[in-house]
Amino acid sequence: MKFKNPPVNSLSLEFLTELVISLEKLENDKSFRGVILTSDRPGIFSAGLDLTEMCGRSPAHYAEYWKAVQELWLRLYQSNLVLVSAINGACPAGGCLVALTCDYRILADNPRYCIGLNETQLGIIAPFWLKDTLENTIGHRAAERALQLGLLFPPAEALQVGIVDQVVPEEQVQSTALSAIAQWMAIPDHARQLTKAMMRKATASRLITQRDADVQNFVSFISKDSIQKSLQMYLERLKEKKG
Repeated sequence: MKFKNPPVNSLSLEFLTELVISLEKLENDKSFRGVILTSDRPGIFSAGLDLTEMCGRSPAHYAEYWKAVQELWLRLYQSNLVLVSAINGACPAGGCLVALTCDYRILADNPRYCIGLNETQLGIIAPFWLKDTLENTIGHRAAERALQLGLLFPPAEALQVGIVDQVVPEEQVQSTALSAIAQWMAIPDHARQLTKAMMRKATASRLITQRDADVQNFVSFISKDSIQKSLQMYLERLKEKKG
């Protein structure tokens, strides 16, 4: 499955919705056992959440958007499919969210292709369930440092901290992903799926039991004047860069 939402594969409401529908179709078609997630735009896996969905809109829109973000995470994190991310570009914030839900992560060895949760650098914070996912992956201390500082890890550091499982030359990302998915699919589906569910149940349940409260927290946080101002400033800086 290739992400194609120019220019930077940002997770707009429309893109989130389409991605969830596509995953649902694959889940329901028993001939599919695994999916490789990658980008149609080498150089950028996904720039993450679409800040224009979180800036200057109504509280109802923020709520709808955040529900779609939750839904994507739950759908990916609890998927019965084998999910392998072939990360062929930069992977900050929401891009990292997608990668972290996968069973296996392969990153192209290019110093510009950094991965991490850099929300604090924009004056916002990662939700508790995304914090849990990172903590499950790299451990408490490394996650605490990475989240507070909003760190983006270049390939060698990403491998060292364990946020990715393999770093390979750019031209080998897809072939390595195919080899990796074959290894995961060599295990009987029912045994692998039950084990995955057992490993992930507690983390998923924390969001499932608090979805409404999490939406309310997001809406009240993102609606604050100070947060709106910092997002607007960030978006203006991006426009100047493009200009």
